[in-house]
Amino acid sequence: MALFSKDIETLEQLYLHMVQDIYYAEKQIEKSLPRMIEKASNAELKTGFEGHLGETRGHVERLEEVFRLIGEEPKGATCPAIDGIIKEANEVAGDIADQNVLDAALAAAAQAVEHYEMTRYGTLIAWSEELGRPECAEILRKTLEEEKAADEKLTRVANARLNRAA
Repeated sequence: MALFSKDIETLEQLYLHMVQDIYYAEKQIEKSLPRMIEKASNAELKTGFEGHLGETRGHVERLEEVFRLIGEEPKGATCPAIDGIIKEANEVAGDIADQNVLDAALAAAAQAVEHYEMTRYGTLIAWSEELGRPECAEILRKTLEEEKAADEKLTRVANARLNRAA
């Protein structure tokens, strides 16, 4: 099902599609973070990625709880946006020989992912509330706060160390 296709006729259907979209995205991020951890040389960046990998696993579990609450089986819907962000990050990282520049690129790629996730979670929180699902909104709000915190950490590390070193 493509986003905004004629198969989606209600907010309920759009909501389900968006939950499936972010579920797929989180699963792809979970697969990609170990490679980012391996490529990072800055200790603080590496530690941040390791911590976020654990959080991402928690995000997947929370989404599975949302699926349960709405009476659906956990299932992803291919997300071309996250696939594109991850593909671009892999291509850029593959072209950088200088480790300091690579760390800056990895942080920037991770921030692109965080910003995508924040938009999806923010929308899903609003739709959860609109559809009368405050329990889903609360679950999703926890994840949104973790995504914002991860973005803030990345900004702090990039501005304090990575960008200067690059």
